[in-house]
Amino acid sequence: MHRSVAAITLLAAVLFHASALSQKRAPGLSLKTSEGVVVDLAKLKGKVVVVNFWATWCGPCRAEIPAFMEVYDRYRKQGVEIIGVSLDEGGWEDITPFVKRYQISYSVVLGNAKVSRTWGGIEAIPTTFIIDKNGNIVDQHVGMLSKDALTAKLKALL
Repeated sequence: MHRSVAAITLLAAVLFHASALSQKRAPGLSLKTSEGVVVDLAKLKGKVVVVNFWATWCGPCRAEIPAFMEVYDRYRKQGVEIIGVSLDEGGWEDITPFVKRYQISYSVVLGNAKVSRTWGGIEAIPTTFIIDKNGNIVDQHVGMLSKDALTAKLKALL
């Protein structure tokens, strides 16, 4: 009996510790769009936020944009925000025409090496973080994220 109680207590402690580790606080993010609007992650607390690191020259990044727009347009009224953090070295000269051509409906900001380091060192793009309403990173996905996978991740948090 005592072993059972000890085993259950140990299991509960391990699960609690694993849960705490899996919910890492999202780092700060405060960047401007091409129109000069500041997108500040801290001000989005209470919403489910998708932070997607991408670039205009990245094929998988371009391929997932229509799905991200569709999901954003469908769920933004339920408290979903998407922030596209472009890592294009050409800056707004590369990004602005791309955003206009694809009519990207969610916020697009310009990132840099410092932002990448702050988010753990983005080593491959696209890299997508899902942040819960409390500001915790609950998922990180490296590579292209399908509409179905993104939708499932968001629905679980709404």
